[in-house]
Amino acid sequence: MQPNPFAPEQSEYLLRVMEGAPQVCRRHQFFVWSQGDLQRWLPHTIALCGAYDRETRALSFDLFNSLPMPADIIVGLLDGRSVLIQQALHVWQRGQQQAVRVGIPTPAELQEGSLGARLRDVGYRQMLVHGTTRPGRLDELESLFILMRHEAEYDDFAVASFGMLLPCLHLTYQRVAVTERLISPSRDVPAGMDLAIGHLTGRQPAITEREREILRWVRDGMSNQQIGEQLGISGLTVKNHVQKILRKLGAANRAQAVAKAMSMNALGATQGSADAMPFRDATDPRSSV
Repeated sequence: MQPNPFAPEQSEYLLRVMEGAPQVCRRHQFFVWSQGDLQRWLPHTIALCGAYDRETRALSFDLFNSLPMPADIIVGLLDGRSVLIQQALHVWQRGQQQAVRVGIPTPAELQEGSLGARLRDVGYRQMLVHGTTRPGRLDELESLFILMRHEAEYDDFAVASFGMLLPCLHLTYQRVAVTERLISPSRDVPAGMDLAIGHLTGRQPAITEREREILRWVRDGMSNQQIGEQLGISGLTVKNHVQKILRKLGAANRAQAVAKAMSMNALGATQGSADAMPFRDATDPRSSV
C-alpha cells in the first residue's frame, strides 16, 4: 500500500527533510540526513550521487550505502564510465529527464562478473534515476542520483517523490561536494573509494580489525563497559579505542563515527558479529566516549 502524500505525518516528514537540508555540508552529515526522514519518501540502501567537477569536466561520483557491500561493486559504482551507469543515464535522458525506474538486466542478459551481475548477486534488481542539467543546456549534467533498494523495487509514489525532492537533493549534495572538494588534501581517489581500493590491493586500512569490531558494538548502542564485557577487556581500554577511532575518522562523537564508517563501508561483516543484531541508537546516554 502506497503512503498518502497528503497525510499529516507525511507532511511532517517532508518538513523535517527540508529543515535539515541546509545544515548538511559534509559527507557524513549527508549520510545521516539521507537515512532519516528522507527514507519515508525515498527508501534506499544505496545512493550513488554524482556532481559535475569543472576541473575534470565530468561527473565525480560518491557512494552512500547503509549495508555492507563487496569492494569490487563499490569500485564499479564509483566508475561513471561503467556500462550499467551509462545505460541508466541513457534511459533517463530518453525519458525526457524525468525520474525513471531502470531494471538491472537478468543474469541471462549479463556477462558473468559484470557490475550488473554482481549487483544482482547481492540482491539489487532495480535503479531509480534522476538528475539535473544546466539551465538551457539539457545535454550538460549538473548532478545525477541513482538509488537502489535491497531486495525491493520502487513504486509510483517513489518516482513522484523523487521528482518533488530532486531540487532539495541537488542543492544539498552540491554543497557537500563543494565543501569536501575544498577541504580534501587529495582528489586523486574519490571519497569512499580508498577503503575499497585498499581491500583489493591488500593495503592496510586505517581502521584496525579490533577498532572495526568495537565500531559494530558502538553502532548497536552498547556502552564502553558492555563492549568490554563482550571482548574481555576493560571499559577504559574500550574508551581509548573509541577515542582513536574518532581521531582517525575525524568524527566529533560516536554517532558521527558510526555514520562515517557506514558510509565508507568500513564496518564490513563477520560471522557472529554485531551485524546480526538490530540497530540501536549510538547516541544512547549509556555510551560515553
